[in-house]
Amino acid sequence: MRILIAEDDQVLADGLLRTLRASGAVVDHVANGSEADSALLTNNEFDLLILDLGLPRMHGLEVLKRLRSRGSAMPVLILTAADSVEERVQGLDYGADDYMAKPFSLQELEARVRALTRRGMGGASSVIKHGPLTYDQTGRVATIEGKMVELSARELGLLEVLLQRAGRLVSKDQLVERLCEWGEEVSNNAIEVYIHRLRKKIEKGPIRIATVRGLGYCLEKIPG
Repeated sequence: MRILIAEDDQVLADGLLRTLRASGAVVDHVANGSEADSALLTNNEFDLLILDLGLPRMHGLEVLKRLRSRGSAMPVLILTAADSVEERVQGLDYGADDYMAKPFSLQELEARVRALTRRGMGGASSVIKHGPLTYDQTGRVATIEGKMVELSARELGLLEVLLQRAGRLVSKDQLVERLCEWGEEVSNNAIEVYIHRLRKKIEKGPIRIATVRGLGYCLEKIPG
């Protein structure tokens, strides 16, 4: 899961970053509306936008209007002051999916994030199955034939991307885009290392991560 937070209160933003990263999400942060609009224009890999309405340089409602005018169906959770009922109504009318009034519980925010990302997948179950492999996106637990597979955070993120695109080619650039936050340097060689480690742990029975040389990877099921 990749999330963009648009929030100018650095203390609140830091709390959101810590909480969501601890839950396994890849999270980026901007502190004004212009940066949020630019990030959303140039990156289509975000699964969720957490949007403060009272942003400097461009109001959050304008960011939301521009996002929806481009045809994006990305789930949006707006953050507003407790007394800004009119802004909340406008936000929902402009296409926001949910809102939270400040101050709020980080635990509740995590639950709403999970609900919105499930909704963004068309209401699909948080559990993905691929042959004998089962992955719970909410609990971030992978099992093969009911036995838990010990995976690092990076390996879990890689597995999630491959499962979401099972049977389709995923390029190294797409993997870097999905797995890495801004400013984080991850080379193509590092992706190859993560793929190698993941293969050793999950390539059992009919599961295979196929390499398409020069293009990327594809999670396959080998006919039995």
